[in-house]
Amino acid sequence: MLLPLAALTGAVNVFAFAPYGLWPLQLLTLALLIFCVNRAESVKQAALVGWAYGFGWVAHGVYWLYISMHDFGGMPGWLAALAVALLALAMGLYTALCTGLALWLHRRWAASPLLLALAIFPALWGLTEWLRGWLFTGFPWLISGYAHTASPLAGFAPLVGVYGIGCISALIAGCLALLPQRRLPAVAALLILVAGFCLHRIDWTAPSGQPISVRLLQGNVPQEEKFDEAQIGNTLRLYADMIRAVPADLIATPETAIPILQTQLPPEFPAALIAFSQQTGSNIALGIPYIDGPNRYANSVIGISPQGNSAAHPGFRYDKQHLVPFGEFVPFGFRWFVDMMNIPLGDFTRGARVQAPFSVRDQWVLPNICYEDLFGEEIARQLGATMASGAPTATMLLNMSNIAWFGNTIALPQHLQISQMRSLETGRPMLRATNTGTTAVIDPHGNVSAQLPRYSRGTLAVSVQGYSGSTPYILFGNRLLLAAALLMLAGSWWWSRRRRQ
Repeated sequence: MLLPLAALTGAVNVFAFAPYGLWPLQLLTLALLIFCVNRAESVKQAALVGWAYGFGWVAHGVYWLYISMHDFGGMPGWLAALAVALLALAMGLYTALCTGLALWLHRRWAASPLLLALAIFPALWGLTEWLRGWLFTGFPWLISGYAHTASPLAGFAPLVGVYGIGCISALIAGCLALLPQRRLPAVAALLILVAGFCLHRIDWTAPSGQPISVRLLQGNVPQEEKFDEAQIGNTLRLYADMIRAVPADLIATPETAIPILQTQLPPEFPAALIAFSQQTGSNIALGIPYIDGPNRYANSVIGISPQGNSAAHPGFRYDKQHLVPFGEFVPFGFRWFVDMMNIPLGDFTRGARVQAPFSVRDQWVLPNICYEDLFGEEIARQLGATMASGAPTATMLLNMSNIAWFGNTIALPQHLQISQMRSLETGRPMLRATNTGTTAVIDPHGNVSAQLPRYSRGTLAVSVQGYSGSTPYILFGNRLLLAAALLMLAGSWWWSRRRRQ
């Protein structure tokens, strides 16, 4: 009975995230998990409880992967459902590692329940979530910190990032788990929330240059038509018309808005865009797959600027560096799995780890493509690297996505919430141009200032102010979290040893 209850608790945790936004649930469900670990009869039982919690959490949170594999990939329904379940079981292993190891250390060190709840578990929670974010290329979707883009804990994002917020939320959950025996930790939890609220009032970055006019295009091209050869001509005409409808300092399309390689474009298409750019002074960020030679394909953004370009030699180019397993590269030994899905362009070449931003008047725009904005440390690293070298540093971020693969599901607001966290961490606005939603503008404090309705065709026209400067997270990335977690574990060991002596 305990395992189904843990799985149900993990599933309820999903309501803490977008689109529901009931962030206190994240603290309460995690407190219940800590309470169960503290009373587990064995390390094995604690690990199984954590595994069940993680399974329910991920299975409910990313069920929409079934749509991409079955509805659009053509995979048999039973196999697509099995794949989602196996992914949830695999992600649950990280939670199992946290809960099992927490109880093992608690017993081996003869640590008090107070140390387990307030130091050992929060430290391991932060470390295992960080591990989930990079091991096997990482899958940090629905990491616990994302539930807090609108909570007082959002104030900690510029310091310790999303994984640090997860660690802090586990600390608060530990305080709640101790409530039946102790009241003082509840005061500590309240003080942490107040500290986060105060930190959120700090402006880590400052306005830079003049605002630019921005037009973000949402083509709403049905996914089943996107790569249909009979529809490609219509898609090219659609985006040519949307781009040239009104001039703007920056006009951005979604990811792979142009679903064919640059070498397959009819000559009149790039010529029309280049002429429009030069005549109106508009800069265009165009999502298109790019070929550099045999078996060298990149998921790219090319920049067309008034200074002059050609389709073969664009003035700016950004190549996606963090590729999606199975969708953009084939993990070793899984070619058979990918071959069962009818998804085109499934094996790309990685872009460089640090790439230059796109110059738009006196602003600098750093693109990231779809799934890449899950990896805040990589975006922070790019900003930090350009600052350190003295090169132009991005004053705003641009996410270009196509998540029509997942239908009109909670995946869309979840992805918007992920982008909100990137703005919080970097102190910079985030522009989002998507195919079906959610196309939006996010301010440097993580607030959505404008957006288009999902699954509609339209253009979001806004004026956006760039921001410069650095947050602690840009400077140190996840190192502050790792140092704090290791200190918490070392302190727990030292205190327990001293207590025994």
